[in-house]
Amino acid sequence: MKHSIYIFIFLGLCLSCNKDEVYTPTPYSMSTPSHFPSMVIPDDNPMTEEGIALGRFLFYEKRLSGDNTMNCASCHLTENAFAESSQYSVGIDGISGTRNAMPLFNLGWEDFFFWDGRESSLEAQILEPVPNPIEMHQEWQQAVDKLSADLFYRNHFFRAFGEEGIDPTKVSKAIAQFLRTIISSSSKFDVMYKYEYNIPLSSNENEILQSIEVEEWAGYDLFKSLNGADCFHCHNGPLMRVKKFSNNGLDNTFSDLGRSLVTNNSNDDGKFKVPSLRNIELTAPYMHDGRFSTLDEVIEHYSSGVHTSPTIDPLIEYASQGGVQLDAQEKVLLKKFLLTLTDTTFINNPNFKDPFN
Repeated sequence: MKHSIYIFIFLGLCLSCNKDEVYTPTPYSMSTPSHFPSMVIPDDNPMTEEGIALGRFLFYEKRLSGDNTMNCASCHLTENAFAESSQYSVGIDGISGTRNAMPLFNLGWEDFFFWDGRESSLEAQILEPVPNPIEMHQEWQQAVDKLSADLFYRNHFFRAFGEEGIDPTKVSKAIAQFLRTIISSSSKFDVMYKYEYNIPLSSNENEILQSIEVEEWAGYDLFKSLNGADCFHCHNGPLMRVKKFSNNGLDNTFSDLGRSLVTNNSNDDGKFKVPSLRNIELTAPYMHDGRFSTLDEVIEHYSSGVHTSPTIDPLIEYASQGGVQLDAQEKVLLKKFLLTLTDTTFINNPNFKDPFN
């Protein structure tokens, strides 16, 4: 029924266009937060109003899966900062994966994708789940055939790319455009960061600044202290992460070799992409295998549960002691600060919601 409504709305455009007509999509002006670095947009996938709108439909399109029951949002839930709420995702055939699905925000500033960094572009990453037998399990040609049979999508692809035809590359480009608009930058931490670095605050941000508790500032100081929680080596800046792969002491030996499966270099054994700590309150379970179900467990790991191995990150200064050995009060303060990284604005943004509902 809903697709019939969409078809009716865009029928006029379809009838008025012909193969020789030139259509130019509307450029989208990306507004990035004042305290963020510039976002690099690929030359071969410029942002457009029509491309973003199409990408949003495709992100929530269940016909991309073999049995029409699964979409991207099945494993990347809005309320969980577009992360997976279960330890592992389960595909359409009931087969479970072996890694926890990563959250999907601020992707425009990423250089590597997946926990092992096997893809170096967002567009390439998007192409993987559809044919993956433990995920959406459908050949791309079948997915394209489904979309091509729908006038709604034929119309939208023409508007987004200025030409007729649907293919996997256009699907991935459209979804990538949509995902690049999902920006998380409106947490208490953002106000703290901007205040710390003398970046002008809005009147609303000044009000938030006045509400920040002494304990939250103390937790931030602990977070940044080498003799405290020592988190800043891997989690810093407005994006709250560094671009690297790290063995953070989860195991002595590895059932999942991580980055070395991509590089074939044993020096990368047990290393995984360093994730952002933004919205960590919303993105449980934690680590590449979702082994920790609570934030308290994560804090305890770095305090007393670190395991040494030949590839342990040398920046984990206290690995030989099992961790940074935080006392009970320090754990409370650190958690207080980590909760300031929660951004409810972007998860409630109607532009990111399911357009079919």
